[in-house]
Amino acid sequence: MEDYHLPICTNCYAVRVEPQRRNMTRPTCLRCGEIVAKQRKFTVACNNKQGYELITDPNHLKQLNPKRTT
Repeated sequence: MEDYHLPICTNCYAVRVEPQRRNMTRPTCLRCGEIVAKQRKFTVACNNKQGYELITDPNHLKQLNPKRTT
């Protein structure tokens, strides 16, 4: 595939996005993608018999494990 067919990074507008990353909604280069991923502050955890829950508070995540003492 020719280089000029690849989309440009939507954050820095300086680098062409690799072919493996072009199917994203907002294609980003590896460097910008790493920065965006570090800005996100949440995780998904599975509760017992309840399904998955979006966790944004680290203290709530620690309370989910009943065997944890500290």
